[in-house]
Amino acid sequence: MVDGYPTLVVLNSTHASIAFLHRLRAKPSTIHSMTSALPSYAQAAAQVAAYAAQLLDSRPAHQERVELGRLSGRILAEPLAADRDQPPFTRSTRDGYACRAAEASKHKPLAVVGAVRAGQAPSGPLPPGSVWEIMTGAPLPAGADAVLMLEHIESVPGKASSGQRIRMLSSHSLKPGENVVAQGAQALAGEVLVTPGVALHAGQIALAAALGSSSLEVFKRPRVAILATGDELVAVDAAPAPAQIRNSNAPMLAALVAAAGGEPWLLPTAADNARSLDEALAQVVSADLLLISGGVSAGKFDLVEPALARISARFHFTGARIQPGKPTVFGELPRKSSVALPFFGLPGNPLSSAVTFLLFAAPVLAALGGSRETYPRFALARLAPPAERRGKPGLTRFLPALCDFGATAGQPPQVDFVPWHGSGDLSALARSNCFLVVPEEAHNMDEGALVQILLM
Repeated sequence: MVDGYPTLVVLNSTHASIAFLHRLRAKPSTIHSMTSALPSYAQAAAQVAAYAAQLLDSRPAHQERVELGRLSGRILAEPLAADRDQPPFTRSTRDGYACRAAEASKHKPLAVVGAVRAGQAPSGPLPPGSVWEIMTGAPLPAGADAVLMLEHIESVPGKASSGQRIRMLSSHSLKPGENVVAQGAQALAGEVLVTPGVALHAGQIALAAALGSSSLEVFKRPRVAILATGDELVAVDAAPAPAQIRNSNAPMLAALVAAAGGEPWLLPTAADNARSLDEALAQVVSADLLLISGGVSAGKFDLVEPALARISARFHFTGARIQPGKPTVFGELPRKSSVALPFFGLPGNPLSSAVTFLLFAAPVLAALGGSRETYPRFALARLAPPAERRGKPGLTRFLPALCDFGATAGQPPQVDFVPWHGSGDLSALARSNCFLVVPEEAHNMDEGALVQILLM
């Protein structure tokens, strides 16, 4: 013990571990002054992004075949290629008349000599000086190069024996290729349309169906071990004593993991003592990612980092200049296999855990799942009244906020702070749908300012 704070032997010599040792030895008054030595949010995020990119390129993800109806949100593991030209025939995009644009543009009567609807092949080519009635999605007859829209024609009276004749209105013109999509315009047979690493949603699933794929190869969901720590925690269905609280972080993190494409694995809560933490950490060897909630600050009973150090953890950073979530820890644990186990020590307050998961754990989880999409996800919005909001220079802040995504067309959405009482305020978290980003250098944020929001 040094000045009432625990010391330990760090089992590897990384700079982050040495910084961690110094932080544990520091007095509380000294710890505050060390904030400037922590990486900024941008620096910490860049380190996580580089780690995730290396992980994505070097670690093969396991695959499985999944039916079309269960593919939403899964990560594609094989190229999705066109089985034939798309579209497979030149098709109409309007109800009207298939014609030769040059003939229609003379505004002279043209004989209607046939008809074709969607799903029906034309019975022959288009004769000169004529048109063919056509429906949206139907194939053009050979010889036609455009479709004259119903709204742009007039019927031409004549003898009943001569059949129906139409003419393009003099106020309109027509060019070759108008109101049609040529065969192969969207893709040629064999062309790769969706590459591996893309999250599959409605558009990609519809395309897969159009290409005749009833199932696809996707990456298996990474298994994420979730370890909540703290003597104050009791089970959700338990009656807490006056000094206890229910374990809300574990189910919250499980929900975040599932939404980000992982398979949550909830571990029993670990008590604030070395034996309990050691036993819990011994169970996680089979996980792909480890999330530890609580016990990562510099207090007397914050014992997670010492427990990690005892099993030779490598620390990439042990804190960042953000609020909430400043004590966040990122590193990896050695395993008998050549692949280390990445971990994040997340602060125990729920808003801190949620923010740091979105900022740091989500990109690593995405890489473990084979995703090449970008995390975390941000958007721009206008700041709602009142007119002035104060920043906190020195820290990038992520504050609970509510964004009106149903904004007026042509205008960015509007976002406002959600009143909160610190990073333990679950009510504020429940009323939020994003976090407002207050840059480290910001002093004031004015009404109507274009601001960045972190999406949940």
